[in-house]
Amino acid sequence: MDAYPDAPPDALPTISHHGGADGVTGSCHRLQLAEDRALLVDCGLFQGEDADTTLSTLEQHKVTFPVDDVLALVVTHVHIDHIGRLPYLLAAGYRGPILCSVPSARLLPLVIEDALKIGFTRDRTLIERFLAEVQERLVPLAYQQWHTLVDDERHRVRVRLQRAGHILGSAYVEVDHLDHATGAGQRTVFSGDLGAPHSPLLPAPEPPEHADVLVLESTYGDRCHEDRTTRQARLKAAIDRALENQGTVVIPAFSIGRTQELLYELEGLIHDAEDPRWQALEIIVDSPLAARFTEVYRELKPWWDAEAHQRLQSGRHPLAFDNLYTVDSHAEHQATVDYLARTGRPAVVIAASGMVAGGRVVNYLKRMICDARHAVLFIGYQAAGTPGRDIQRYGPRGGWVQLDGERFDIRARVDTIGGYSAHADQADLLRFLQGMTRPPREVRLVHGDRDAKQALQTEIDRWAREAGHEIRVTQAL
Repeated sequence: MDAYPDAPPDALPTISHHGGADGVTGSCHRLQLAEDRALLVDCGLFQGEDADTTLSTLEQHKVTFPVDDVLALVVTHVHIDHIGRLPYLLAAGYRGPILCSVPSARLLPLVIEDALKIGFTRDRTLIERFLAEVQERLVPLAYQQWHTLVDDERHRVRVRLQRAGHILGSAYVEVDHLDHATGAGQRTVFSGDLGAPHSPLLPAPEPPEHADVLVLESTYGDRCHEDRTTRQARLKAAIDRALENQGTVVIPAFSIGRTQELLYELEGLIHDAEDPRWQALEIIVDSPLAARFTEVYRELKPWWDAEAHQRLQSGRHPLAFDNLYTVDSHAEHQATVDYLARTGRPAVVIAASGMVAGGRVVNYLKRMICDARHAVLFIGYQAAGTPGRDIQRYGPRGGWVQLDGERFDIRARVDTIGGYSAHADQADLLRFLQGMTRPPREVRLVHGDRDAKQALQTEIDRWAREAGHEIRVTQAL
């Protein structure tokens, strides 16, 4: 275990935030190691209420912090709110490496290609040129192995990735910094987004041995999720109602992570079902991007957890089962929406975007949300200011939502299953901290709404006081 003498409070390294501090999107954290040396952890897009509607997309995401001194960009995972500003970062002149896990290196170009098509250009030549530059900069790192960025007469700076259990390839980041001149050093841990234990396909995150400073996400710092048995039962109950009502269950889902984990759970429910209606139930993935990610997930089987490997060994195919259909073309999408809305054939539709901020899921909801036969099922976080949050909040009260500028009364049943969130809950976050052999002297809370951060801070303070630890807990602003 490395142990360094404490540096003065105002000495380097210091941490600043360029997103993901007072909200849950746009994650971007800068570790200033020396006046001329820094490390960047994530560089994501702003979404929902975190986005400034008075600014254009370009103005809002333009990189205004220095990039010449950045030794490396470290990517915790490939969700757009953690890597979506990568084009802006390169446009600002960043020419350094992009460090990430081996699975993330495989997935990242797909996410960036989609982001470029939506926010920049559909010119294939320009997209290919940019992707080639990204590919050239990617440095895939194995989990649990130190990677030395600098080791000269001034500093030794090392980075290590550990499994975070959020999506395939996700990592939390350990940064070990030693100043050779003074002998002072610091281990800074950036949690990225931590996953919940017992998530399908993914091993649960293990806490680091120690940290001097912990930058900790707090998305669900004020609540606890249902356990896996409960959420499986609730998922089954939601679909059973659709079978009875001759309706469709529409699940807004992120193309990467939630879609694949949900398919895994649905395969298990269909495999175990005795009801013949379940055997005939169509599971429709209506997202070309999600279908591509699912394909890559299948290629990345070595990073699946032990339970998933047991299913494979028994001859099952958790992400490629008989009831699964994918919709590719826009014409096929329109026909599927019309068919399900018109016929009332029971089905489960998984479509992006996860917060109903656009994408094909909006077309399903415009046709089905006013019909009580159907259901909308949320399994992921809905940021304030998104249509998903409005449906989640006002749907159970018989309210309405605005989709594509048009008002729709919500008559479909609206359910939320918190246990399928990709994020650790309050108890999981506390376990991550409490599991360290030596607790940090400072915990800085990021990536959470004000109430979530405050609730988590209160619990950390209480635990530290009872355990006799001196931990300074702050909320990033």
